[in-house]
Amino acid sequence: MRSRHHDIADDLRQQITAGSLQPGERLLSEAGLADQYKVSTVTLRRALAVLQGEGLVEKIHGKGNFVRGPHRKILYVGGWGTLDQWTAAEPALRVTVRSTTVQAQAHLTALLNVPTGSPIVETTCLSYGGESPHSLARIYMPRDLVPAGVLDDDSAYRDALTRFAILGPPPAALRETVCARPPTPHEASVLRIGYASVVLSVTRIATDSTGRVVEAALLAFPGDRVDAVFTTHHVLDERQTQG
Repeated sequence: MRSRHHDIADDLRQQITAGSLQPGERLLSEAGLADQYKVSTVTLRRALAVLQGEGLVEKIHGKGNFVRGPHRKILYVGGWGTLDQWTAAEPALRVTVRSTTVQAQAHLTALLNVPTGSPIVETTCLSYGGESPHSLARIYMPRDLVPAGVLDDDSAYRDALTRFAILGPPPAALRETVCARPPTPHEASVLRIGYASVVLSVTRIATDSTGRVVEAALLAFPGDRVDAVFTTHHVLDERQTQG
């Protein structure tokens, strides 16, 4: 037997796709919708959860549920690991940045190739397009390699962080592992996406000429809000350049 919350989700979905409910429009309160459909608020919330998982409805804490409009995509430029300059400079895109010193544990020891308990600096960047989160970045550096100003909110480094750029000097090598996967519970909460959604995950490791990891970044983008561009340069063999 079909659950009542699926019927409610179908009805609201039809209103959204037909244009009766417009992008950005606030839905009735959960109590109001529950009364309208003559169901409990628990059943109503299950219906909204279906639509939130489909990306049709967004719940903004303290404000209510809104019809989600089409998202403007941002561009992640691989190789140097940044957002493109035009996107980063766009006034509509704002980024919150928080840096703190932590001790390396578990996966961070392997990521940075440092002993357990080593001091590292964790910088969390969360970008927004309007009210909607567009990306989450967690950037890690060994404490002794962190440039002066990163922990002091220096404007030059804040600008780099808003583009997810590498904080230190240009690395000797950069490896980026890219995959599409479901969000972790933390990512789903922070990015306000359903557990059935897909995120573009980028793990970026920068090393110096000795092979030491100088920075590691874990980036997560909702799949419908980002394009990633990677450019490969073909290096000619010296013999091919002669003659």
